[in-house]
Amino acid sequence: MDKIFIRSLAVHAFHGVLKEEHVLGQRFILHLIVWLDLSRACETDCLNDTISYAELVATMTKTFTQERFDLIEKAAEKTAQKILEDFNLILKLELTVEKPSAPIAAMFDTVGITITREQPL
Repeated sequence: MDKIFIRSLAVHAFHGVLKEEHVLGQRFILHLIVWLDLSRACETDCLNDTISYAELVATMTKTFTQERFDLIEKAAEKTAQKILEDFNLILKLELTVEKPSAPIAAMFDTVGITITREQPL
């Protein structure tokens, strides 16, 4: 199985359970891996036989930022569902959402979640 990946896509969104997060928002970092068959694209050298990175980034950004959720789990789920819906070549995906400025009284680089979803049969 072949993969396409996007690492460290930074987006500003308003997810979180605290009132300040709803008003000010914060930076989130998204990482995406999609599994698909790239053999046809390798033969044809044609963009129509693969997935455009630019279109993936646009879908991720728009979906992740268009609604506000308390939990990044819900934001990730909505984003994963939209990617699978829009890109039927994708068989499986892994989406990681990092929240580097999470309001936690501790010193850390980042916190986050990873979900894995597959194309419905």
